Amino acid sequence: MTVDNKPKLTTIATLPEHYFLENIAVRADGSMLVTALNRKELWWVPAPAENATIGAVLVDRLDGLPMSIVEAEPDVFYVSSMAPAALDRFDLRGWTPGAPVNRTRALTFASHAAGLNGSCLLAPGVILIADCAAGLIWRVNLTEDGLAGTAKVWLRHDSMAPGTDPEQAVHLTQTFSIPYPGVNGVRAAEHSDYVYYTGSWEQIFMRVAVDPVTHEPVGEPEVVAKGIHAVDDFCMDENSGVAYITTHIDNTLYRVPLDPSTPATEAVVMVGDPIDHQFLGPSSAAWGRGTGDYGRIAYFTTDGGHTPPNPAGVIKPASVVRAEFRADGVSS
Repeated sequence: MTVDNKPKLTTIATLPEHYFLENIAVRADGSMLVTALNRKELWWVPAPAENATIGAVLVDRLDGLPMSIVEAEPDVFYVSSMAPAALDRFDLRGWTPGAPVNRTRALTFASHAAGLNGSCLLAPGVILIADCAAGLIWRVNLTEDGLAGTAKVWLRHDSMAPGTDPEQAVHLTQTFSIPYPGVNGVRAAEHSDYVYYTGSWEQIFMRVAVDPVTHEPVGEPEVVAKGIHAVDDFCMDENSGVAYITTHIDNTLYRVPLDPSTPATEAVVMVGDPIDHQFLGPSSAAWGRGTGDYGRIAYFTTDGGHTPPNPAGVIKPASVVRAEFRADGVSS
């Protein structure tokens, strides 16, 4: 199902063609952090402004392939990486674009943690990280000073399993590949005791209840929506009871109810039918931090069609795209 009133899209930043922009976090001042997966880089993007004269600025180069970004305390971010599987802490308090950054290796994972992908803050000092190659979600407990952490398996489920067809392996660089991803995006609901996640190989959107005291999963995960091909990462509008889910290689954005018992459970295509060249290779999403932005203004990373298969048949610069919605999920 598609909608007639689609969100208004505006490209606010670009990087060169064949940059795989993976994840995004919006800072309190409206600027953004973006991971460039295949370039092993973390970038800063200024807050959108009509008279902006500064573009994206390189923050740092990492030794692994940077994936997701979590803000664990104000202006302190944790970036997870593959190859090696690690978690780096970036303290941006007092940092200015172009200045050296304060980075600390908080955790190096065991060798079987092969595919760190999406992540979220579950509770103060507690981070969840989806492992799309191992088919599970890790729980990281940070130390009180945030400079280190320990990891254990938080949840493993069949819905998180990666692909089994070697011909569908994902070649992230010329030298590093993973199976077709299993569990991909993961988000903790702020107003209910649920964690939501996507399973790319199973084409599924799931949720699991969480104990509010121990922050451990309770009971079996349940299906929220299924049959969404190439499902990737997402953001949630809990006020409207919906999630906006990207499909990376299908170039689409879906709107899906968060409650599986909701009568209107059909996924709705918001962007991508027909293909929009501003929205090629969408990966992650984050709400703006301004007054009234939540549920209305979201930012998406794209790779410009870098990742095959590419049904658009074109390659565009990688970009950060602003989407403007109405509060009910339909564009203004």
